[in-house]
Amino acid sequence: MRKHVILAFSLAAAISAATGAAKPAKVGAAGPAGSSAYSAKCAACHGAKLEGGFGPPLSGSGFKAKWSAKGLASLANYIKANMPPSDAGSLSAAQANQLAAMIGTKNGIIPKAAVKAVGSSPVPSPVSNSKKAIQAKADESAEGGIGSAILNEDGFYRGRIKQRKDILSAISPVTDASLQAPPAEDWLGSRRTLDGLASSPLKQINRDNVGNLTLAWSLALPSGTNGITPLVHDGVMFINSDGTVKALSVADGDELWSFSRSAENVPLGPPVSQPRSMAMYQDRLYVPTLDNHMIALDIHTGKVIWDHLIETPKITLRISAPPLIARGKIFQGMAGCAGAQETGGCFLVALDAQTGKELWRFYTLPRKGDPGFDTWGGAPASERFGGSIWSAPTYDSETGLIYFGVGQTYHVAPLLKKSKTDESNRALYTNATLALDPDTGKRIWFYQHMERDVWDFDWAFERYAFTMKAADGPRRVVGTVGKLGILDVLDAKTGAYVASFDMGMQDLVTAIDPKTGQKTTNPAAEPQDGVFKHICPFAGGVRNWPATSFDGSQGVLYVPFTRSCMNYAFHGDRTLDISYAMAPPVQGNGMLGGVMAIDMQSLKPLWVQEQRAAASSGVLATDGGVVFAGDRDRWFRALDSSNGKVLWQTRLDRRLSSNPITFAHGNNQYVAIVSGGGAPNDATQESLNPEISKTAPGVTLWVFRSN
Repeated sequence: MRKHVILAFSLAAAISAATGAAKPAKVGAAGPAGSSAYSAKCAACHGAKLEGGFGPPLSGSGFKAKWSAKGLASLANYIKANMPPSDAGSLSAAQANQLAAMIGTKNGIIPKAAVKAVGSSPVPSPVSNSKKAIQAKADESAEGGIGSAILNEDGFYRGRIKQRKDILSAISPVTDASLQAPPAEDWLGSRRTLDGLASSPLKQINRDNVGNLTLAWSLALPSGTNGITPLVHDGVMFINSDGTVKALSVADGDELWSFSRSAENVPLGPPVSQPRSMAMYQDRLYVPTLDNHMIALDIHTGKVIWDHLIETPKITLRISAPPLIARGKIFQGMAGCAGAQETGGCFLVALDAQTGKELWRFYTLPRKGDPGFDTWGGAPASERFGGSIWSAPTYDSETGLIYFGVGQTYHVAPLLKKSKTDESNRALYTNATLALDPDTGKRIWFYQHMERDVWDFDWAFERYAFTMKAADGPRRVVGTVGKLGILDVLDAKTGAYVASFDMGMQDLVTAIDPKTGQKTTNPAAEPQDGVFKHICPFAGGVRNWPATSFDGSQGVLYVPFTRSCMNYAFHGDRTLDISYAMAPPVQGNGMLGGVMAIDMQSLKPLWVQEQRAAASSGVLATDGGVVFAGDRDRWFRALDSSNGKVLWQTRLDRRLSSNPITFAHGNNQYVAIVSGGGAPNDATQESLNPEISKTAPGVTLWVFRSN
């Protein structure tokens, strides 16, 4: 008897807790959790009663004076970044806060306020080992000052610190021109270019020499979830894992500065420990947080310039997608909106890049009086939610428009009822591409890829703008692939339907109108209360967050895919009223994942590379004729872009759940990918490949170079 895992949306909350992405404690009153963590992580060195031992005491008048002045938030920040020395950074923000509260209570330190630990650790200034400096350090640590050992700040140290400071000071401003046409050696945004292609013109690594690819360096990152896309500019990589942002030298992985800010995760939704990337503009790095802040950091130091709260989450609202910067504005999509507490849908917000001031916001579910409000079958506002924005927007300089995709609703009952007011039940703007004026937020056009989605098959992923040949000349278009593995192409100026391509891995859509693109669905798949229906693919989709790559020079789209099916049911007595169980494909050769190459002029497949393991990473195409991709079985591969042949592969420590990037520095081209941590759909894919053993938790950044 085949085992199925029943998944409702609420399962994500349990997964979130299991992966350590739960809501962290604030530094306030101590509790049993702090004592337990201290016994497990600290007592062996610092003594059961904080009296010291192998490590310094965490008590005494000196200790109390020091941390009373600095505050318990600073102590929590120090613990999070530095303890335990054998595995620094491994403690969660909640554990660090609990430990700080417990240690503070034992020392009679009263918190000034229950605040979250926030901190930045820039490159320290060189300090001489003078007699005066040494005496000052000895006096400071005489009674239990943490870090009482005297640092060996000798000439070698000072030279290394100066080298790092020089790297940071050499970072040039990121201009509008460089965002529009990035230097080949950089990766300035989550999709590299504003038009969303996620490919690279670099070709030092090519199909002839990729077999000689070697490891340049690797780095263990703070443990959290994955989906991470690093950024690179002027020889410096910026990466965010579990809310800790690091600036690293791309040549050797040396840390240049670090910024850490704990964020209270929402209690319901996919397990995510940080949004999946950041953005750069001028001399700033823009960092979105799980609790819906946008923070501007000085790109040279990691210091906070401003911190703007976009919207306070009630229960599900969060930032998961990376931001996009164009025309001096930050465009950030909001996700979640899964319950009646978050009615009105999610939204795209525009912020002034200089000040963080909100300029406008566009809601993904029309409000009363707005066009499209009458497309929910007359349902009250309390039953209209969803419309998440899970991916970064795209900006096309040729049309001057912002494009983004919208997810489905999480409450399908209103779409199954017959309207008493003769309203349609298309449920705008779910499953739509929206084109907005970036200066005003005004809707220019929309196209709904599939009306009335009651199966959880989003069209919420990346959009790419490109030029397509047409009978009357070149035509600017926008393309996207939804969960069903169906590619839709639209006119970029008007939103008019152009064409579609079905990857052939779904059985829900039985026909696509060649003039309008409207999808006809299988009547047998219509939801019935409490009745399971067999549908392909699983709600995780043929594709999901692992992103596509579009080779603009060749006009080819590369799509990572997973073959799957599900047993799906509607439950009329629930608010989140759909559930599904993963099921393997009934037919096939046992090859469940891979990459498909699609000619974007003819909309025909060029080749398909297959593997047993489900695809888990995004793909990356380069002008060297190489496509990089990873899977759940820890394999990272380089494929020949012309035929899909495997040219090189290596097996890493954990599954590949991020988006690979490439960049250049000095005389070398590099390729980077992050392993471990997982992404929300990873948990649902485990039953597809039960032969794959689980690995120890952790997140690792891997950087390879040409040799």
